[in-house]
Amino acid sequence: MKVETGYGETWLSNIADRVRRAEEAGFDAITTGELKHNSVLALTLAAEHSERLELCTGVTIAFPRTPMIMAQTVWDLQEFSKGRINIGLGSQVKGHNVRRFGGTWTSPAKRMEDYVGMMRAVWRSWQDGEKPDYVTDHYTYTLMTPAFNPGPIDYPMPKISLASVGPRMSEAAGFCADGLRPHGFMTEKYMRETVLPAVEKGARRAGRSADELEISVGGFNAFGETESEVEQAIDALRRPISFYGSTRTYHGVFRAHGLESLGMQLHELSVKGQWDKMLEAVNFEVALEMANACTYDDLPTFARSHFDYASRISFGLGARGSAGMYGGSSEREVSAPVPSEERVRWLIKEFSEL
Repeated sequence: MKVETGYGETWLSNIADRVRRAEEAGFDAITTGELKHNSVLALTLAAEHSERLELCTGVTIAFPRTPMIMAQTVWDLQEFSKGRINIGLGSQVKGHNVRRFGGTWTSPAKRMEDYVGMMRAVWRSWQDGEKPDYVTDHYTYTLMTPAFNPGPIDYPMPKISLASVGPRMSEAAGFCADGLRPHGFMTEKYMRETVLPAVEKGARRAGRSADELEISVGGFNAFGETESEVEQAIDALRRPISFYGSTRTYHGVFRAHGLESLGMQLHELSVKGQWDKMLEAVNFEVALEMANACTYDDLPTFARSHFDYASRISFGLGARGSAGMYGGSSEREVSAPVPSEERVRWLIKEFSEL
């Protein structure tokens, strides 16, 4: 199993040091999200300041960028990084696409399949000289002249992974992606009952095996050196659960655990901007229900039983916390414990053998 860590979601001036530390620690891959900062810029700096690491995003928001713009960006990065790019794409929800990005909205799963299909059609025209002839309900690619063709590169096609919560986007990943990055708002129960069957459905539609996809561990992880640290990590999950649980698109996860009424309560509080009341609504028992929780010593055994579907897992490196990230009073934040560098090296070794 590959082990990765985050390096982004910070100012660009902090990226180089984080990337170097991750490579020195022995991680297989590094990844960044795209909440407050631009994931592509972070990915570019990560490529410049590393030599071995697989470079991922988890995720880059797709629809505000056209498939051509994304294909061009990733092609340049694949050449610059000497073939180490694994671009994670996410759709985001309608409200953010329309009201935050100023974009448009259509049914996201089929649109994402068409989006990925056009990216690969663009790459084939550059790499192999294939004539542009890609026309779908969402995208058209029929024009490429020499002035706009960067030409082939000496590396494989970049990998594309998709983020998902619901079954339709999970099916899309099975159909067209190299990997699946389940949203953090996920549980093992929902993963096994909803997400993985949908991935298999999409893979069958594409005439391939779901085993061809690299699937990341889904859900909220609560690990620590001691049971007390594990409890602290579970408590730290209450804030992100309250934030993501307020999004109605994600309520299928709550529904699987009989918690849909909590989701609607969180949504109503979020509309009013009552972030601390949202935190109060998610108690420790709810966070425990949704968490992958155990001590580090027990984690390799836990992983064999609970993460058998996955081929990669993520751990933090260095201080982290969610203070101010999800709204609400920072003095009410609880930070999850972070493994020591010695423990990280041990975990990397243990997971390399899974």
